[in-house]
Amino acid sequence: MRSMSFSLILLGLTACSTNNNVETLIPNDAVVKYTDIEGYQDRYTNLYGNFSDYLVTCEAGCYPVTPLIQCESKMQDCEYRGTNPQLNLETGFDIKWLGHASFIINTSNGQQFLFDPVSAQFDWPVNWAFRLSEGFNRNPAMPISIDILTKTTAVMYSHIHYDHFNKDDIVKIGSEPKFLTPLGFAKQFPDNGFDISEMAWYASKKLGEVKAHFVPAHHFSSRIWVPYLYEDHNATLWGGWVLEHNDKKLFFAGDTGYSPHFKDIQQKYGDIDVCLMPIASYFNKEDPKWYRKVHTTPEDALQAAKDLNCKVMIPWGYGNSSWMMGDHTSHSALFRLLHMQKKLKSNIPLYVLNEGEHIRF
Repeated sequence: MRSMSFSLILLGLTACSTNNNVETLIPNDAVVKYTDIEGYQDRYTNLYGNFSDYLVTCEAGCYPVTPLIQCESKMQDCEYRGTNPQLNLETGFDIKWLGHASFIINTSNGQQFLFDPVSAQFDWPVNWAFRLSEGFNRNPAMPISIDILTKTTAVMYSHIHYDHFNKDDIVKIGSEPKFLTPLGFAKQFPDNGFDISEMAWYASKKLGEVKAHFVPAHHFSSRIWVPYLYEDHNATLWGGWVLEHNDKKLFFAGDTGYSPHFKDIQQKYGDIDVCLMPIASYFNKEDPKWYRKVHTTPEDALQAAKDLNCKVMIPWGYGNSSWMMGDHTSHSALFRLLHMQKKLKSNIPLYVLNEGEHIRF
């Protein structure tokens, strides 16, 4: 694939300069859509912004009790105790779920990748303000040891929201790994010699024996919450990732609503071996239609896995360290997923992890 690669290296030219190495990857076949927001030009927008043709929606009885999930209270503080399917996919991917959207991926050749590693909740001063206001505070996530961090080949971020990107974590990770991000992301990094590749949808980067592809999602981006301003709204891109090694492919969706972009990804890269799919944060009583546009319901995730022709689907977004942004409880989304998988007679194998667990396919 031919691509335009712009290397932007600014070394102490002004007070705002950076000694980070920033590479912008926009291939010739890149898909980048722009719109105007409140007078701001060139803001990113979704490929299928008007899509609303959801094939199925659970209307009632969506959260039946199941012996597969044991909880301390109703759908809260739970552990999955079901039997996962025995699969012989021989992908070479070892997948560890740290919680929410954070994963450690190891490949058979010894390379290691992090998806959306977030150990805290918000950057200062937002975290401080939330505690003062007695707002929601996330339970501590599974920590990443220094030993693991030193073995990391690259860190991939899906988008700039606080629950997927925390500035304290980049300081902890350090500048040794490569960082792959959506367009417009590098300015969030401190000046400390980071090697950053900003990527458009369908941009690719070779990392040793692994190829990383940045792919579309149906979401949005913003960092400024209080007060809500349009200053940074959709100023950075969002998306998911496909890791390809030895002709095997792993897909990490990032935060996304359902749209035809899943079929687009399958058509470009072929069937996906392992799919890491979000199933939570789809409910908001104040604006349910908009919330579903940017977060898959469990049934939407099952349909997306079908579009991708996934050989196995691993759900994420629920859990005891989740943010529960609009969800009923910590595990309500998982209850609904198990119910809808049976109701829809989905033939995509489902492999459910508890936080901190891992599986090698």
